Amino acid sequence: MKNTLRAAFLLAATLLGQAASAGELELFSREGFRGHRVVIADGAANNFRDFDFNDRASSLVVRSGTWELCEHVNFQGQCAVFERGEYPDLRRFNNTFSSAREIDRRRDRGQGWGWGRDNRDDRDDRWREERREERRDYREYREEPSGPAVELFNDNGFRGRVVQINNDLNTLRDVHFNDNANSMVVNYGTWEACEHADFGGQCRTFGPGRYPDLRDFSDRISSIRRVR
Repeated sequence: MKNTLRAAFLLAATLLGQAASAGELELFSREGFRGHRVVIADGAANNFRDFDFNDRASSLVVRSGTWELCEHVNFQGQCAVFERGEYPDLRRFNNTFSSAREIDRRRDRGQGWGWGRDNRDDRDDRWREERREERRDYREYREEPSGPAVELFNDNGFRGRVVQINNDLNTLRDVHFNDNANSMVVNYGTWEACEHADFGGQCRTFGPGRYPDLRDFSDRISSIRRVR
């Protein structure tokens, strides 16, 4: 009987631990956490049209976990990452999100979207090494498309000088393109672009697509790396 009770207790503790670690995201249709409310707690929602909330989010609360929200369905287009906290005003992302998923954020970052850190530690180095290993394993099973993964242009509309990128770059000074990107094409992969060298400062995530105007991120990219 004691063994049965102990097993039941351990199972309950395990289930409670799993529930506590699950991420939860609340979306609101108006700023300041007002209006229609939607809760996402099962790890992902690849199409907000499924619950009549496409392009409607104006504020959000991350109750737990770290979430990536994207402007197109199936996590495509420009994306932003939100850690635990309250976001009463999504600013330029207001009414743009169409999909969301919980992600494993290995780095210790502050609140906000697309943030970075200027002071890195060993966890950052381990995270980058793990990502490199994952990419090597991935390529063993799936051949990458030919051609450049990312193309950066120094003018809007894919005009001007272009730099082609296939690998992580700690600083775009290495290719004489620091703070010069105004438009971008991502042919494959998901890439994180940051305003400082070594992936520091504010960062943005870009999935496959064409970005003719980087808007408030124009002339600000100093480093870029593949995250998926």
